Amino acid sequence: MRELPKVELHLHLEGAAPPAFIRGLAQEKRIDISGIFTEDGGYAYRDFNHFLEVYEAACSVLTGPEEFARLTRAVLEESASHGVVYTEAFLSPDFCGGADKGAWQEYLAAMEEAAASVPEITLRGIVTCIRHFGPEQARKVAACAADTADDFIVGFGMGGAEDVGAPADYKWSFDCAREAGLQITTHAGEWGGAKSVRDSIEALDPVRIGHGVQAIDDPALCDLLAERKITLEVCPGSNVFLGVYPRLDKHPIERLRERGVKVTVSTDDPPFFRTTMTREYEALARTFGYDEAVFAELNQTALDAAFCDAATKETIRKRLNP
Repeated sequence: MRELPKVELHLHLEGAAPPAFIRGLAQEKRIDISGIFTEDGGYAYRDFNHFLEVYEAACSVLTGPEEFARLTRAVLEESASHGVVYTEAFLSPDFCGGADKGAWQEYLAAMEEAAASVPEITLRGIVTCIRHFGPEQARKVAACAADTADDFIVGFGMGGAEDVGAPADYKWSFDCAREAGLQITTHAGEWGGAKSVRDSIEALDPVRIGHGVQAIDDPALCDLLAERKITLEVCPGSNVFLGVYPRLDKHPIERLRERGVKVTVSTDDPPFFRTTMTREYEALARTFGYDEAVFAELNQTALDAAFCDAATKETIRKRLNP
């Protein structure tokens, strides 16, 4: 499975930071974050809310554009080693200069230059506000996104704790990003149930949903997703690791496919969930009998739903079908 070419649409750049990379940066800066690591070197957390705290602690050592350039290279090299040829990563101005427009542009230039130095994989960015940071902070992030919308920054989304506020609270930010030409995705239906997916569709009009798997509990919503061709960025390993579903065989990815919902496969925050794209594919093959034909279909769905321009899609299409 490692050698199969893959497209990944749901990857948090900071959340993909290898633990050894973060630990090394902390040592360089003499910052003690030893409490966020397990004895075997992974990330340590108790539940989803604690995961968010550990995530932010790990990000605390990423203090400048150079660190983000190094992070980008490390993440892309790891993804490419698992056959990923195209990825869209969530980039958070909140972690890049506190959503200051000038600082964000410096961080972004460093990340884009670093991405170009890893030719095995193509990266595009989705600027992402953090839901639990609140609507006013999201407006600042949306302004950063609108100012830097181009061939590299292609989308706008929202991550973070689904139990904070309502999607409608963030409508201004999504409208701002859409007016700048950015395509829209948002996290929903990971923890907030099918209602959070429906609320996000009604308030924010996304063309993709991050996770969205709890839509399976509402047949009419599944039909709506299929009718509108809204693609779900499904992260099976993440969902099982965090306890959204107890085991992979209980995960609804196949039931969603059977209902005609467009689904893709991604890793979310891979080192936090002890996964890679190779492991995701291997687990799906074991559990649901997915073969190369199914994975080719999933990758084609992902490429069709990608936010990049037509020329980039054609280049990636040739890599998927050499």
